[in-house]
Amino acid sequence: MKRKLLFFCAFLILAWAFTSCEVLNNCKICRQVTYVNGIVDQEGPETEYCDAKLIAIQTTPDVINGNTRISWECR
Repeated sequence: MKRKLLFFCAFLILAWAFTSCEVLNNCKICRQVTYVNGIVDQEGPETEYCDAKLIAIQTTPDVINGNTRISWECR
């Protein structure tokens, strides 16, 4: 019984480790920034995005309306 419990715990730890953003190293901190006439007007909160969500944000085109541009910036 103890052996099964030990294997189950080890499996859970390994599963958690392989799904974590830090292990995959494919994560960035991103925020949405609004520019008016080329000057930063508003900045959204920074959030960590990984894998598919990060790719979706990085491929999102800027929204331009007159002299206002809204874009995603990641570091």
